[in-house]
Amino acid sequence: MTYTSMTSQEIRQSFLDFFKKKNHQVFPSAPMVLKNDPTLMFTNAGMNQFKDYFLGNRKPSGRRVTNTQKCLRVTGKHNDLEEVGHDTYHHTMFEMLGNWSFGDYFKKEAIGWAWEFLTGCVKLDRDRIYVTIFEGDRKDGIERDLEAFGYWNEYLEKERILDGSKKDNFWEMGDTGPCGPCSEIHIDLREDADREKTPGAELVNKDHPLVVEVWNLVFIQFNRKASGELKSLPEKHVDTGMGFERLCMAIQNKKSNYDTDVFQPIIQEIASISTIKYGSGETTDVAMRVVADHLRAIAFSIADGQLPSNNKAGYVIRRILRRAVRYGFTYLDQKEPFIHRLVPTLAGLMGETFPELKAQQELIRRVIREEEQSFLSTLDTGMRLLDQLVDNSKKENSRILPGKEAFVLYDTFGFPLDLTELILAEQDMEVDRRQFEKEMSAQKSRSKQAAETESGDWTELISDDVEEFVGYDWLTIEVKITRYRKIKTKNRELYHLVFNLTPFYAESGGQTGDRGIIENEQERVEIIDTKKENDLIIHVAKKLPSDPSATFTAKVNEERRLRTANNHTATHLMHHALRKVLGDHVEQKGSLVDSDYLRFDFSHFQRVTDEELRKVEYQVNQMIRLNSTMEEHRSVPIKKAVGMGALALFGEKYGDTVRVIKFGDSVELCGGTHVEATGQIGSFRIFRETSIAAGVRRIEAITGEVAENYIDGHIDMIRQISGSFEKQKDLVKAVKGMLDENSKLSRQVDRFQQNVLGIIVKTLEQKMEHIGDMYFIASKVDLSEASHLKDLAFRFRERYKKVCLVLGAEIDGKAHLAVMINDEVRQNYSLDAPTMIREISTGIQGGGGGQPFLATAGGKNPAGIDAALKKAREIVVDAVG
Repeated sequence: MTYTSMTSQEIRQSFLDFFKKKNHQVFPSAPMVLKNDPTLMFTNAGMNQFKDYFLGNRKPSGRRVTNTQKCLRVTGKHNDLEEVGHDTYHHTMFEMLGNWSFGDYFKKEAIGWAWEFLTGCVKLDRDRIYVTIFEGDRKDGIERDLEAFGYWNEYLEKERILDGSKKDNFWEMGDTGPCGPCSEIHIDLREDADREKTPGAELVNKDHPLVVEVWNLVFIQFNRKASGELKSLPEKHVDTGMGFERLCMAIQNKKSNYDTDVFQPIIQEIASISTIKYGSGETTDVAMRVVADHLRAIAFSIADGQLPSNNKAGYVIRRILRRAVRYGFTYLDQKEPFIHRLVPTLAGLMGETFPELKAQQELIRRVIREEEQSFLSTLDTGMRLLDQLVDNSKKENSRILPGKEAFVLYDTFGFPLDLTELILAEQDMEVDRRQFEKEMSAQKSRSKQAAETESGDWTELISDDVEEFVGYDWLTIEVKITRYRKIKTKNRELYHLVFNLTPFYAESGGQTGDRGIIENEQERVEIIDTKKENDLIIHVAKKLPSDPSATFTAKVNEERRLRTANNHTATHLMHHALRKVLGDHVEQKGSLVDSDYLRFDFSHFQRVTDEELRKVEYQVNQMIRLNSTMEEHRSVPIKKAVGMGALALFGEKYGDTVRVIKFGDSVELCGGTHVEATGQIGSFRIFRETSIAAGVRRIEAITGEVAENYIDGHIDMIRQISGSFEKQKDLVKAVKGMLDENSKLSRQVDRFQQNVLGIIVKTLEQKMEHIGDMYFIASKVDLSEASHLKDLAFRFRERYKKVCLVLGAEIDGKAHLAVMINDEVRQNYSLDAPTMIREISTGIQGGGGGQPFLATAGGKNPAGIDAALKKAREIVVDAVG
């Protein structure tokens, strides 16, 4: 059926070579993590890096393009996460092979070349191929795509050309924007006997694992307005995307993407580590597929600069990694970190095509290992919490775990729902799924409302192909508004303005956006931020000018720009100094350049010592004192820029030409704003160095007037401290001596307190009474710290098997209560410390909670303590009966 001897590397290269011969420019893959697109966190299709060409925001350097693009689909409507591993063809991270035409060729060539590549170049069986075309839509006023049908009919019988619905065969970038009909190419990989029983045409788009879509040809010919109306585009475009992994499955004659050489080396390494043979069982096979798939998504994201974290894109990556850890933990018996051990295998497989994997292999490995270790600890905590919840449910004779409790486990502790369900099933229990889904839905609704932005259509005032940024040279300039739109975000109405040219720097490369004003004789409008939406510079204003068509003077806030420039140049100088002090392995992993401070994340595998930080500080200040002037080189070809010594960072997308900024020996590719000479910075001080992930450190620093104020504040503090030690010549020694003395006194006080607690224990023991077969104590005690209530509770818990202790204390004018109930008492009499503390604390005008055996409460009414103690005794007496 096919050339099964072709490797995945050969298949990928054959595609690129084919379109190169068709006069397509081969583009490198864009980063998988997006930084200047507010609508997406990750590249989820090959066309993402070309959106601006379709939107008309940027002109392409060539009208025909081809590439292989690394993509991630785990958010929004393209979310395949839960299917991954369970079927043969869904993935989180995947490669998309594509060819594009920007106003050049259209349906005829796209269809003809797709057929030529599949049947001529890689020899797929034409009798196994089916295609779909758009059936049309009355509501949109679009007829059936007879044009695409006619071109396909030159190669395929009409029985193999199927009509597709709007859902399957009409592609849209979003609610608004460029869109058009598409034509999908499907292949039937079933055995001949199965094909004879059921025609492949009946299984297209029916989620059959062996009748799958491999290529989608999108014909972009309309623009969707906010009203829903479709307008024909002046130029028609082609956007195609072919799943590389599925293509390999078809060419290598496999029944699963995971059986191809794209995944098998990784899966076999997992099998070796776990000592479980792949193919020996469905659950372990699924687990291996999940780990193999997720490893790729995690590794590429880290290589592109996105570390696991608790928000936005970082949270998505953390969730994917935790899913992999959980499958290894549950089904492969991997109780120790193991996924990081697979990184060298992945780098060997894909490192030639994507060199960032090899270059950052050690960083990727360390980050994954730390995340694994952290989540394994979380799983252990979750297991113990779940055990407690199960015990509580069983005491109430319930087989249902409340969905709220399962959601807390999931949301607070990262404990997966399916693992909760698996553990419960072993004890003949289940989760209240409806309640869980209700909690999940409420959380999603809150998140959506917090992040949701409604955008109106652009109102175009002036046709303008290129919006020029002139802010490197000018901070004040006359501008015209070329288009505007109203947006609503967090129940706040704002306006987006686009100018024909602008002095405002848009947030990019870690540097925050400029602020300022636009004004004329009639009015003044504040610009509160400047952002990039893809390559469009958007100025955010609180109001729309009364006459948007007027001419305005745009003025950047000069003082703020100056302070920001100080910090951006200082970031470059610090990066250079770090590489000199720590080594060439240091590479930028993220940055924030604001008007008040700078933050710089970089690769380094241990804490930067105080001595090293001092050296970095000294070198930066030395470069400032040299007053080196800025050498700026604009529109430099990227290869020439790298030849000049500029560092190209992984995870950044560079154009054909770049801007090079040089201060002495510091050379970087940068589009940000900088000082004319380093002396302008004044001074530089590091005020914090921390770890943000395994192998990644963060330095925060300040410059200029902010640094001077920081130093002055510390000098004033030292003067005040010195004033308290006037007779001491060595201030440091004096302070250290006082701290040592204080520590010594604290230990003495602690010993005294322990003795006091011992006396209180003996006093309380004399007040113990028998209620049923337990000891009961309810007493007010004289204590100086609320924590001593717990100390007393634990002492009684250790001494007596059957005891219920209720204590009250007035400390600093406030009421404090503690309830301790031993396990045997709780089981025998169904007493629960949190329940009791809630009932008795109403009188002290407070509340509290805790664990089943120990709970505490605080309130503002000490007069209610006696009544609380009395109430506690009544509860115990009622329970004993």
